[in-house]
This record gives sequence, structure tokens and C-alpha cells, in this order.
Amino acid sequence: MIRLDQVSFSYINEQVSRSAVHDLSFTLEAGQLVALLGANGSGKSTLARLIKGRLLPGKGNVVVDGLNTRDKIQRSQVQNLVGLVGPVPDHQFISNLVADDVAFGPQNLGLERAEINRRVDAALKMVSMEDYAQYPPYLLSGGQKQRVCLAGILAMQFRYLILDEATSMLDPEGRGQVMQVLARLRQESNLGILLITQNLDEAQMADRVDIMQQGKIVANFCFRELAASPHLLRQYNLEEPPLFHLASVLKSQGLLPHDWYPDSLDQVVKALC
Repeated sequence: MIRLDQVSFSYINEQVSRSAVHDLSFTLEAGQLVALLGANGSGKSTLARLIKGRLLPGKGNVVVDGLNTRDKIQRSQVQNLVGLVGPVPDHQFISNLVADDVAFGPQNLGLERAEINRRVDAALKMVSMEDYAQYPPYLLSGGQKQRVCLAGILAMQFRYLILDEATSMLDPEGRGQVMQVLARLRQESNLGILLITQNLDEAQMADRVDIMQQGKIVANFCFRELAASPHLLRQYNLEEPPLFHLASVLKSQGLLPHDWYPDSLDQVVKALC
């Protein structure tokens, strides 16, 4: 389990301190998917770096599977448990071929070549990119590049995965590809996943949706409770997911029951039929 207990962190620049996270408590269990929503500057990326051990809390503790990031040795172990994928895949490539890029992390673990190859093949297959192993990354689409980045994380066999705005630069098709990979990961492994996003629509498969404002988690909901509540969406400055907006329009025309909420577009079509 990932656990943050009343964690605070401030950036210090030219002797000026700026609080980024303040008295924040948070948990993520293995096998759980939590979506974290909030505007730019709310502290989401700082939280991700604190969990990864790239930043140390000024107050409180960050504990991952019993390992405290304040301890230098334990922090190194934490970094081997938590994988982090950022928003710009091109910034994360270090090799000229997809397979070599995915192999980079396992190579640094000192694994045997046979084990490295096994991990690379398995990771690329998991994200449906096995046919692109010998492609240069720059020839791939945005969604394909992000799936390769995911493969590199999967090849490391982390226990927790953080996606920090990892779909923000992708088109709808690319975002859909990444979300399909996450759905498959939930079925095939026990990864704990933290999905950091500004897009409520991506949070549909989350076990819990946390809202972050001014360095604090101010509320948490199940997806349907949040997506189906206009007053909550206005309160937290969130856009209504397109699927729920479509359902709202159809309900206003008397074509769907007032208390019915869809999980997919296919469900809407079947309900109309």
C-alpha cells in the first residue's frame, strides 16, 4: 500500500517558499485504480514525485509497502516499486528502437539477457505493440509512443504505476488506446494505478476519484456520483463527460429513464432500441 500521512512540501526559489502540498493524506492499494483530478498548479505532479521518492516531504511521511522515502536506502527500494509515466513520451525515449528502449530499464537491473528479452516481449505484447519492436519510436503515433512508454514501465515489473497527465497530449484515439491498456492491466495484474488527469471522462473505471485543490485532497467520490451531479461538476470546475451529457440530453427528451446512467455508448444504443 502507498500511504501519505499529513504530508507537506514547499518549493524554495530565491529564498521564497511556495507551498505545493499541505497536510495531505492519501492511500493507494495494490490492485486499486484511483483517479486524481485537479487544475494546473493544484499539486498533482508534486504528489506523484513525492510518491516516487524524487521529492522528500518537508513534513509527514510517504510510505510504500512499509518503506519510508525519508530513509535513503528505503527510498531507493521505493523507486524500484513505483513507475512514473509523464505527459510527453518523446522526453522519455533513450534508444533508437522500440525494443531497445523497453529493454533499457531491465538492463540497468543487471538481469540476464534471456530474462531481459522475455520481459521486453511480454511488455510489448501486453500493450499490443509487439509488431513494432524494431521500429524507431519517432515513426509512431502519439498513442503508440505512450504505449511504448507503458511497456518500458511494465518491463520493470513495478508494483505501482503513476500516469501523470499521460494522455494530455494525445488525440481521442490515442487516449482510448492508453485507457484500453490500463483496463487490461487491471484484469491481468495486481498493479496499483494512480491516474492523474484533468479529464473526468478518463476516470470512469476508477475505484475512487479524488479532487485536489491548492495542495490538498478536498473530496473523493465514486465516478458515477460525480459525473451525474451537475452541482458537483460546477463546484469543482469539471466538464460533464460526453457520455453522461448525451444521456442527459436524451433524458430531457423523455427517451431514457431519469435515474438511468450509462457505462458505455453501446448501452445507450441498446436502451434506445
